[in-house]
Amino acid sequence: MKPLLALLFAVALAGCTTAQLVATENTIAQTLVTDDQEVQLGLQVHQELIKQNVQFSADPELNAYVERVATRVLAPARKERDLRWSWFVIEDRAQVNAFATPGGRIYVYTGLLAAANNEAEVAGVLGHEIGHVVNRHGAKQLVATRGLQAVIEMALGKDPNSVAALAAGLTGKGAMLALGRNEEMEADELGVRYAATAGYDPQGLVTFFTTLKTQKGDTPQVLTWLSSHPSHTERIGNLKRFIPGQGLAGSDLGADRLAAIQKRLK
Repeated sequence: MKPLLALLFAVALAGCTTAQLVATENTIAQTLVTDDQEVQLGLQVHQELIKQNVQFSADPELNAYVERVATRVLAPARKERDLRWSWFVIEDRAQVNAFATPGGRIYVYTGLLAAANNEAEVAGVLGHEIGHVVNRHGAKQLVATRGLQAVIEMALGKDPNSVAALAAGLTGKGAMLALGRNEEMEADELGVRYAATAGYDPQGLVTFFTTLKTQKGDTPQVLTWLSSHPSHTERIGNLKRFIPGQGLAGSDLGADRLAAIQKRLK
């Protein structure tokens, strides 16, 4: 399966522009793994997270806040990929993190909400995770590393051990997948584009990475849909070129709105 997939991708992607590359990759991914199969896989992972006693927030205001920000950022993304998007808040102040699963499930840790300086930073992170789903990064990587049949069996609940390992990886060190530099940069660019389209300052993701670099060092510790991530310095530099190059602009920081929510965090 793996050699066949490699050949398929190589033939289909040869000579493509960047835009054509993304479109072709998505077409191939959709052919291999349907939207319904991705949704089912996301549901299987969510059920496994519950089994593993991941603590989801029961605070209605906290959940409503994330929903409001996500809904704004999702507006342009829905035009590219219409899914039954859903979002969840995980109670863990130690994790400055967020992740997404195939099919449109977005997870945000309270640690990320606590660490962000303003709502524009949260919007940029959510946009990044949404970008992974829109461009099918998780599904494509799963197929490439585990094979199409294995992914389908996971989606159908026929391979609970693999689903359990995937769920554990997402909430831990992310050992089941390893998205590469291109996927992460692409998700960053989509994230700032979605945030700017929603009216947020697209520099939010830049300032968030800058804070992380200052506090955590240049080796990424967050946004782990797994971590062969580029360094914070590389991502910041890329976004500083990409944002003005694309004419992205927005002024909403929403610092007061996030500050009100931060008071509610445990």
